Amino acid sequence: MPDAAPAPEFLVRPDPADAKLTRRVVGIDQDGKPVETAVVEERPLTLFLNGQEIVTMMTIGDYPQYLAVGYLLNQNMLKADDAVTAIDYDEELQVVVVRTGRTTNFEEKLKKKTRTSGCAQGTVFGDLMEKFDEIRLPKDAPLKTSWLYALTKKINTIPSLYLEAGAIHGCVLCEEDRPLVYMEDVGRHNAVDKIAGYMHLKGLGPENKSFYTTGRLTSEMVIKTVQMRIPILISRSGFTAWGVELAKKADLTLIGRARGKRFVALAGEHRIVFDADTRYAADEPKHARRKGSGGDEAE
Repeated sequence: MPDAAPAPEFLVRPDPADAKLTRRVVGIDQDGKPVETAVVEERPLTLFLNGQEIVTMMTIGDYPQYLAVGYLLNQNMLKADDAVTAIDYDEELQVVVVRTGRTTNFEEKLKKKTRTSGCAQGTVFGDLMEKFDEIRLPKDAPLKTSWLYALTKKINTIPSLYLEAGAIHGCVLCEEDRPLVYMEDVGRHNAVDKIAGYMHLKGLGPENKSFYTTGRLTSEMVIKTVQMRIPILISRSGFTAWGVELAKKADLTLIGRARGKRFVALAGEHRIVFDADTRYAADEPKHARRKGSGGDEAE
């Protein structure tokens, strides 16, 4: 039987032309001259699981169904084998309701909240390490440096809300040298949850996948990537000490400061295959650089 055709690139990608995601605002520049610029919209979205209110998130408002399911998965409120019977979204009320066949009750869990290090005041509901120690990531999941260089170039040059308005983070699910699903939001935790929800609802597995984020490699990002059972996490930004410690514990390949031909790996180095000659790899072009490209990206 012939091998299945590879998934096409950018099954989902940012749409900077979507008028609901940004607005034009008039102000003045450093010389006092009038200037008009695009700013990202930020809206509350209240999530219910069956009949119980779980959380209100600040989000740009796209893909609420993926954000809701991914959030519940990454908070261990939704199990991988749970049947999602319906997802109801009311744009006017800014409410999304996820309904499952299994009866749920998270009253006790909701009492334990931990504010994350992410931007936009991310929150997780305690039990950060729930199931973390039980997950075994595949060791035979190579990352060729030629794939890494191709990925960073494609991701950082495609039109995005970041390039349109800034003040936003992106996460990308990748396979070899192909970006598959690219999500953006005001908080990187929202962007990763959207991808987790997309994978669950579309039946897209973590096999042979890597994960790219524009934000810092924090404990939260490592935990969520491991929960998604993706063995490789890449960022153009830097690391936190706990993020590195957890990545080593889970044997997650952790690559930061990935810009052009440069990168630093601080965990899971055994998966990296050095097949590209850095003498012929290009540096990141100036027009594709994001803020903080001389150091860690600020948040």
